[in-house]
Amino acid sequence: MALSFYCYASFKTRLQVTAQLNHGNNKGLEKVKNLVTKTGVPSITTSPHESLQRGNWVKLICGASFEDVVDIRNLSLVYTLAGVDCIDCAADASVVSAVNEGIEAAIGIVPVRRPWVMISVNDDEDLHFRKAEFDPNDCPPDCSRPCEIVCPANAISLENTSSLVKGGVVTERCYGCGRCFPVCPYDRIRTNTYVRDATATAELLKRDDVDAVEIHTSGRRTAMFEELWNGLGDSVSYLRLVAVSLPDIGEPTISLMNTMYSIMEPNLRCFNLWQLDGRPMSGDIGRGATREAIAFAVRLAAAKDKPHGFLQLAGGTNAHTVQGLRAERLFQTTTISSTSLILPLPFLLIFLPVLI
Repeated sequence: MALSFYCYASFKTRLQVTAQLNHGNNKGLEKVKNLVTKTGVPSITTSPHESLQRGNWVKLICGASFEDVVDIRNLSLVYTLAGVDCIDCAADASVVSAVNEGIEAAIGIVPVRRPWVMISVNDDEDLHFRKAEFDPNDCPPDCSRPCEIVCPANAISLENTSSLVKGGVVTERCYGCGRCFPVCPYDRIRTNTYVRDATATAELLKRDDVDAVEIHTSGRRTAMFEELWNGLGDSVSYLRLVAVSLPDIGEPTISLMNTMYSIMEPNLRCFNLWQLDGRPMSGDIGRGATREAIAFAVRLAAAKDKPHGFLQLAGGTNAHTVQGLRAERLFQTTTISSTSLILPLPFLLIFLPVLI
Protein backbone atom coordinates (compact mmCIF):
# COMPACT_ATOMS: atom_id res chain seq x y z
CA MET A 1 0.00 0.00 0.00
CA ALA A 2 1.73 3.15 -1.27
CA LEU A 3 0.34 5.62 1.28
CA SER A 4 1.37 3.74 4.40
CA PHE A 5 4.78 2.90 2.97
CA TYR A 6 5.48 6.55 2.23
CA CYS A 7 4.64 7.53 5.82
CA TYR A 8 6.77 4.75 7.28
CA ALA A 9 9.73 5.92 5.20
CA SER A 10 9.13 9.47 6.41
CA PHE A 11 9.14 8.27 10.03
CA LYS A 12 12.55 6.60 9.58
CA THR A 13 13.90 9.73 7.92
CA ARG A 14 12.56 11.80 10.84
CA LEU A 15 14.75 9.87 13.27
CA GLN A 16 17.83 10.48 11.14
CA VAL A 17 17.10 14.14 10.50
CA THR A 18 16.22 14.99 14.11
CA ALA A 19 19.49 13.45 15.25
CA GLN A 20 21.32 15.66 12.78
CA LEU A 21 19.47 18.79 13.92
CA ASN A 22 20.35 18.18 17.54
CA HIS A 23 24.02 18.72 16.73
CA GLY A 24 23.42 22.45 16.49
CA ASN A 25 21.47 24.92 14.38
CA ASN A 26 23.73 25.83 11.43
CA LYS A 27 25.77 22.62 11.33
CA GLY A 28 22.62 20.58 11.85
CA LEU A 29 20.81 22.27 8.96
CA GLU A 30 23.77 21.67 6.68
CA LYS A 31 23.72 17.97 7.56
CA VAL A 32 19.98 17.88 6.90
CA LYS A 33 20.54 19.43 3.47
CA ASN A 34 23.10 16.75 2.70
CA LEU A 35 20.75 14.00 3.88
CA VAL A 36 17.88 15.39 1.81
CA THR A 37 20.15 15.56 -1.24
CA LYS A 38 20.98 11.88 -0.82
CA THR A 39 17.52 10.53 0.05
CA GLY A 40 15.22 13.04 -1.62
CA VAL A 41 11.80 14.18 -0.36
CA PRO A 42 8.27 13.21 -1.46
CA SER A 43 6.89 15.20 -4.38
CA ILE A 44 3.51 16.45 -3.13
CA THR A 45 1.42 18.27 -5.70
CA THR A 46 -1.93 18.38 -3.90
CA SER A 47 -2.94 21.14 -1.51
CA PRO A 48 -4.09 20.31 2.03
CA HIS A 49 -7.64 21.04 0.86
CA GLU A 50 -7.29 18.47 -1.92
CA SER A 51 -5.77 15.96 0.51
CA LEU A 52 -8.86 16.22 2.69
CA GLN A 53 -11.15 15.63 -0.25
CA ARG A 54 -9.11 12.81 -1.76
CA GLY A 55 -8.60 10.99 1.51
CA ASN A 56 -4.82 11.14 1.96
CA TRP A 57 -4.61 13.81 4.64
CA VAL A 58 -1.58 13.61 6.95
CA LYS A 59 -1.31 15.48 10.26
CA LEU A 60 1.60 15.78 12.67
CA ILE A 61 0.52 16.13 16.29
CA CYS A 62 3.06 18.00 18.41
CA GLY A 63 0.73 17.89 21.42
CA ALA A 64 -1.82 20.35 22.83
CA SER A 65 0.35 20.86 25.93
CA PHE A 66 3.83 20.23 24.52
CA GLU A 67 5.75 23.52 24.46
CA ASP A 68 9.41 22.63 23.96
CA VAL A 69 10.05 25.07 21.12
CA VAL A 70 13.35 23.50 20.01
CA ASP A 71 11.83 20.04 19.55
CA ILE A 72 8.72 21.52 17.97
CA ARG A 73 10.79 23.50 15.47
CA ASN A 74 12.79 20.38 14.57
CA LEU A 75 9.70 18.19 14.23
CA SER A 76 8.02 20.82 12.06
CA LEU A 77 11.07 21.02 9.82
CA VAL A 78 11.29 17.25 9.39
CA TYR A 79 7.60 16.68 8.73
CA THR A 80 7.34 19.61 6.33
CA LEU A 81 10.07 17.89 4.31
CA ALA A 82 8.08 14.64 4.62
CA GLY A 83 5.05 16.32 3.05
CA VAL A 84 2.50 16.54 5.88
CA ASP A 85 -0.68 18.50 5.27
CA CYS A 86 -1.04 19.92 8.78
CA ILE A 87 0.97 20.48 11.97
CA ASP A 88 -1.09 20.55 15.18
CA CYS A 89 0.45 22.39 18.15
CA ALA A 90 -0.29 24.19 21.42
CA ALA A 91 -2.18 27.49 21.31
CA ASP A 92 0.84 29.49 22.41
CA ALA A 93 2.47 32.30 20.42
CA SER A 94 6.03 31.04 20.95
CA VAL A 95 5.02 27.51 19.92
CA VAL A 96 3.28 28.76 16.77
CA SER A 97 6.40 30.76 15.91
CA ALA A 98 8.57 27.66 16.44
CA VAL A 99 6.36 25.63 14.08
CA ASN A 100 6.63 28.30 11.41
CA GLU A 101 10.38 28.59 11.90
CA GLY A 102 10.65 24.87 11.23
CA ILE A 103 8.46 25.16 8.14
CA GLU A 104 10.51 28.07 6.76
CA ALA A 105 13.75 26.20 7.44
CA ALA A 106 12.42 23.21 5.50
CA ILE A 107 11.36 25.38 2.57
CA GLY A 108 14.82 26.93 2.64
CA ILE A 109 16.38 23.49 2.21
CA VAL A 110 14.23 22.40 -0.73
CA PRO A 111 11.05 23.85 -2.29
CA VAL A 112 8.20 21.95 -0.63
CA ARG A 113 4.53 22.60 -0.07
CA ARG A 114 3.68 24.58 3.05
CA PRO A 115 1.50 22.64 5.54
CA TRP A 116 -1.33 24.20 7.50
CA VAL A 117 -0.67 25.18 11.10
CA MET A 118 -3.36 24.15 13.60
CA ILE A 119 -3.65 25.18 17.25
CA SER A 120 -5.46 23.13 19.91
CA VAL A 121 -7.74 24.59 22.58
CA ASN A 122 -10.30 23.29 25.07
CA ASP A 123 -13.66 24.39 26.42
CA ASP A 124 -13.34 22.67 29.82
CA GLU A 125 -11.00 20.36 31.75
CA ASP A 126 -9.46 17.86 29.34
CA LEU A 127 -6.72 15.22 29.54
CA HIS A 128 -4.82 16.93 26.74
CA PHE A 129 -4.53 20.13 28.77
CA ARG A 130 -2.77 19.23 31.98
CA LYS A 131 0.71 19.05 33.47
CA ALA A 132 2.22 16.76 36.09
CA GLU A 133 3.55 18.44 39.22
CA PHE A 134 5.21 17.34 42.46
CA ASP A 135 7.70 18.55 45.05
CA PRO A 136 10.96 16.58 44.70
CA ASN A 137 11.77 17.47 48.31
CA ASP A 138 8.92 15.16 49.34
CA CYS A 139 10.47 12.19 47.51
CA PRO A 140 12.21 9.67 49.81
CA PRO A 141 15.96 9.38 49.00
CA ASP A 142 15.64 5.65 48.32
CA CYS A 143 12.82 6.01 45.76
CA SER A 144 13.59 4.14 42.52
CA ARG A 145 12.04 7.03 40.54
CA PRO A 146 9.74 5.03 38.28
CA CYS A 147 8.24 8.34 37.12
CA GLU A 148 11.49 9.17 35.32
CA ILE A 149 11.50 5.78 33.62
CA VAL A 150 7.95 5.93 32.24
CA CYS A 151 7.94 9.59 31.11
CA PRO A 152 7.99 9.56 27.28
CA ALA A 153 8.92 13.24 27.11
CA ASN A 154 11.87 13.17 29.55
CA ALA A 155 10.00 15.82 31.50
CA ILE A 156 10.67 14.50 35.02
CA SER A 157 13.64 16.30 36.53
CA LEU A 158 14.18 15.67 40.22
CA GLU A 159 17.57 17.36 40.30
CA ASN A 160 17.27 20.13 37.73
CA THR A 161 16.96 23.55 39.35
CA SER A 162 16.28 25.45 36.12
CA SER A 163 13.50 28.05 36.13
CA LEU A 164 11.74 25.85 33.56
CA VAL A 165 11.22 23.15 36.16
CA LYS A 166 8.07 23.45 38.27
CA GLY A 167 7.56 20.92 41.03
CA GLY A 168 10.01 18.40 39.61
CA VAL A 169 8.64 18.61 36.07
CA VAL A 170 9.98 20.46 33.03
CA THR A 171 6.62 22.06 32.21
CA GLU A 172 7.43 22.84 28.57
CA ARG A 173 8.09 19.16 27.87
CA CYS A 174 5.22 17.65 29.86
CA TYR A 175 2.18 17.04 27.67
CA GLY A 176 -0.07 15.48 30.29
CA CYS A 177 0.02 11.83 29.24
CA GLY A 178 -0.49 10.77 32.88
CA ARG A 179 1.85 7.79 32.86
CA CYS A 180 3.69 9.04 35.92
CA PHE A 181 0.59 9.30 38.14
CA PRO A 182 -0.09 5.59 38.82
CA VAL A 183 3.56 4.52 39.10
CA CYS A 184 4.53 6.86 41.93
CA PRO A 185 4.88 4.52 44.95
CA TYR A 186 4.13 7.40 47.34
CA ASP A 187 1.26 9.02 45.43
CA ARG A 188 3.03 12.40 45.38
CA ILE A 189 2.37 13.46 41.77
CA ARG A 190 -0.46 15.92 41.20
CA THR A 191 -2.35 17.10 38.11
CA ASN A 192 -2.39 20.74 37.12
CA THR A 193 -5.19 21.32 34.57
CA TYR A 194 -5.94 24.48 32.64
CA VAL A 195 -8.22 25.90 29.94
CA ARG A 196 -6.85 27.96 27.04
CA ASP A 197 -8.10 31.55 27.04
CA ALA A 198 -10.60 32.24 24.24
CA THR A 199 -9.51 35.86 23.76
CA ALA A 200 -5.84 34.94 23.41
CA THR A 201 -6.79 32.09 21.07
CA ALA A 202 -8.83 34.44 18.89
CA GLU A 203 -5.78 36.69 18.46
CA LEU A 204 -3.65 33.70 17.44
CA LEU A 205 -6.23 32.62 14.87
CA LYS A 206 -5.94 36.01 13.16
CA ARG A 207 -2.25 35.47 12.47
CA ASP A 208 -1.28 34.87 8.84
CA ASP A 209 0.67 31.77 9.87
CA VAL A 210 -2.25 29.97 11.61
CA ASP A 211 -4.70 28.08 9.39
CA ALA A 212 -6.83 25.85 11.62
CA VAL A 213 -8.10 25.22 15.13
CA GLU A 214 -8.94 22.02 17.00
CA ILE A 215 -11.42 22.34 19.86
CA HIS A 216 -11.27 19.60 22.50
CA THR A 217 -14.58 19.11 24.25
CA SER A 218 -16.14 16.52 26.53
CA GLY A 219 -19.34 16.72 24.50
CA ARG A 220 -21.42 16.60 27.68
CA ARG A 221 -21.85 20.33 28.17
CA THR A 222 -22.61 22.04 24.90
CA ALA A 223 -23.02 25.33 26.77
CA MET A 224 -19.26 25.34 27.41
CA PHE A 225 -18.60 24.63 23.73
CA GLU A 226 -20.93 27.41 22.67
CA GLU A 227 -19.28 29.86 25.08
CA LEU A 228 -15.85 29.10 23.61
CA TRP A 229 -17.10 29.26 20.03
CA ASN A 230 -18.76 32.63 20.65
CA GLY A 231 -15.60 33.80 22.40
CA LEU A 232 -13.58 33.11 19.26
CA GLY A 233 -15.83 35.56 17.42
CA ASP A 234 -14.93 36.51 13.87
CA SER A 235 -11.46 34.96 14.20
CA VAL A 236 -12.90 31.70 12.79
CA SER A 237 -13.47 33.47 9.46
CA TYR A 238 -9.68 33.48 8.99
CA LEU A 239 -9.48 29.68 9.07
CA ARG A 240 -9.23 26.90 6.50
CA LEU A 241 -10.35 24.12 8.87
CA VAL A 242 -12.18 23.76 12.19
CA ALA A 243 -11.78 20.42 13.98
CA VAL A 244 -13.68 19.23 17.05
CA SER A 245 -12.18 16.45 19.18
CA LEU A 246 -14.51 14.56 21.48
CA PRO A 247 -14.74 11.16 23.23
CA ASP A 248 -17.48 8.60 22.78
CA ILE A 249 -20.10 9.20 25.46
CA GLY A 250 -22.50 6.56 24.20
CA GLU A 251 -25.96 7.04 22.77
CA PRO A 252 -26.08 10.87 23.06
CA THR A 253 -22.82 11.35 21.10
CA ILE A 254 -24.25 11.87 17.62
CA SER A 255 -27.04 14.13 18.87
CA LEU A 256 -24.51 16.29 20.71
CA MET A 257 -22.29 16.44 17.62
CA ASN A 258 -25.24 17.70 15.60
CA THR A 259 -25.97 20.29 18.29
CA MET A 260 -22.37 21.49 18.19
CA TYR A 261 -22.47 21.69 14.41
CA SER A 262 -25.62 23.82 14.61
CA ILE A 263 -23.71 26.16 16.95
CA MET A 264 -20.80 26.43 14.52
CA GLU A 265 -22.67 26.52 11.23
CA PRO A 266 -23.74 30.21 11.12
CA ASN A 267 -20.08 31.35 11.30
CA LEU A 268 -18.43 28.37 9.61
CA ARG A 269 -16.77 29.40 6.34
CA CYS A 270 -14.39 26.47 5.90
CA PHE A 271 -14.09 22.69 6.16
CA ASN A 272 -14.94 21.03 9.45
CA LEU A 273 -13.67 17.77 10.91
CA TRP A 274 -14.65 15.51 13.81
CA GLN A 275 -11.82 13.82 15.69
CA LEU A 276 -13.27 10.68 17.26
CA ASP A 277 -11.23 10.36 20.44
CA GLY A 278 -11.94 6.75 21.42
CA ARG A 279 -9.88 6.74 24.61
CA PRO A 280 -7.95 10.02 24.93
CA MET A 281 -4.16 9.89 25.42
CA SER A 282 -4.04 6.09 25.15
CA GLY A 283 -2.41 5.39 21.79
CA ASP A 284 0.47 3.37 23.20
CA ILE A 285 -1.57 1.22 25.60
CA GLY A 286 -2.52 -1.64 23.28
CA ARG A 287 -5.41 -3.56 21.77
CA GLY A 288 -7.97 -2.62 24.42
CA ALA A 289 -7.71 1.09 23.67
CA THR A 290 -7.72 0.31 19.94
CA ARG A 291 -10.97 -1.64 20.23
CA GLU A 292 -12.64 1.35 21.88
CA ALA A 293 -11.47 3.70 19.14
CA ILE A 294 -12.64 1.35 16.38
CA ALA A 295 -16.01 0.79 18.08
CA PHE A 296 -16.51 4.57 18.05
CA ALA A 297 -15.64 4.67 14.34
CA VAL A 298 -17.96 1.79 13.50
CA ARG A 299 -20.92 3.46 15.19
CA LEU A 300 -20.30 6.82 13.50
CA ALA A 301 -19.75 5.26 10.08
CA ALA A 302 -23.05 3.37 10.31
CA ALA A 303 -25.12 6.28 11.66
CA LYS A 304 -27.65 7.84 9.32
CA ASP A 305 -27.84 11.16 11.12
CA LYS A 306 -24.12 11.87 11.62
CA PRO A 307 -23.15 15.53 11.39
CA HIS A 308 -21.60 17.24 8.38
CA GLY A 309 -17.80 17.00 8.22
CA PHE A 310 -14.81 14.74 7.85
CA LEU A 311 -14.25 11.94 10.35
CA GLN A 312 -10.85 11.30 11.93
CA LEU A 313 -10.05 8.46 14.33
CA ALA A 314 -7.86 9.12 17.39
CA GLY A 315 -7.45 8.20 21.07
CA GLY A 316 -6.29 4.58 21.03
CA THR A 317 -4.89 4.50 17.51
CA ASN A 318 -1.69 2.45 17.34
CA ALA A 319 -0.06 -0.49 15.54
CA HIS A 320 -3.20 -2.63 16.02
CA THR A 321 -5.64 -0.16 14.47
CA VAL A 322 -5.25 -0.97 10.78
CA GLN A 323 -5.96 -4.65 11.43
CA GLY A 324 -9.07 -3.73 13.40
CA LEU A 325 -10.33 -1.34 10.73
CA ARG A 326 -9.80 -3.98 8.05
CA ALA A 327 -11.82 -6.47 10.09
CA GLU A 328 -14.69 -3.97 10.14
CA ARG A 329 -14.22 -3.16 6.44
CA LEU A 330 -13.56 0.47 7.23
CA PHE A 331 -10.02 0.55 5.93
CA GLN A 332 -9.43 1.27 2.27
CA THR A 333 -6.79 3.03 0.20
CA THR A 334 -8.11 3.59 -3.30
CA THR A 335 -11.63 4.99 -2.99
CA ILE A 336 -13.57 7.29 -0.71
CA SER A 337 -17.00 6.30 0.58
CA SER A 338 -19.32 6.88 3.49
CA THR A 339 -17.33 4.37 5.56
CA SER A 340 -13.87 5.79 4.86
CA LEU A 341 -11.98 6.53 8.03
CA ILE A 342 -8.42 6.74 9.28
CA LEU A 343 -5.14 4.98 8.81
CA PRO A 344 -3.06 5.86 11.90
CA LEU A 345 0.73 5.52 12.06
CA PRO A 346 3.39 6.56 14.63
CA PHE A 347 3.45 10.31 15.31
CA LEU A 348 0.91 10.91 12.54
CA LEU A 349 -2.80 10.76 11.98
CA ILE A 350 -3.51 9.74 8.42
CA PHE A 351 -7.07 9.18 7.39
CA LEU A 352 -9.38 8.44 4.52
CA PRO A 353 -12.20 10.90 5.21
CA VAL A 354 -15.69 11.53 3.99
CA LEU A 355 -17.51 14.85 3.80
CA ILE A 356 -21.14 14.15 4.70
